[in-house]
Amino acid sequence: MSALLEQLKTRRKALALRQEDMAYRIGMSRQQYQRLERQGNPRLDTLELLVKGLKGELVFVPQEKIGLVKQLLASESEEALRQVLSAGTGRAEIKEPRSLADDPWGDSLGELE
Repeated sequence: MSALLEQLKTRRKALALRQEDMAYRIGMSRQQYQRLERQGNPRLDTLELLVKGLKGELVFVPQEKIGLVKQLLASESEEALRQVLSAGTGRAEIKEPRSLADDPWGDSLGELE
């Protein structure tokens, strides 16, 4: 669990968020959030809130795919990304970002699914 808590803390800092900011984002007190980040064992619904507050997504990754996922996350160039994708699936497919004209609201309303 400590590795996960460290990842959450690292992500929070990468987004330049204080613990107080995160607590506000997910609707809990600063003390509750501090306790969670320090020694917590969050329930699944709390973990989902934490991840969403960090602009992430909680996913299940089969053990045999962990190496590919780590390579994908470590890829810094589009070409490296294509190589990782093609190695894992047999084809390289990267979706181009949508333009403002295609999606004027962006993610301002959040997920509506």
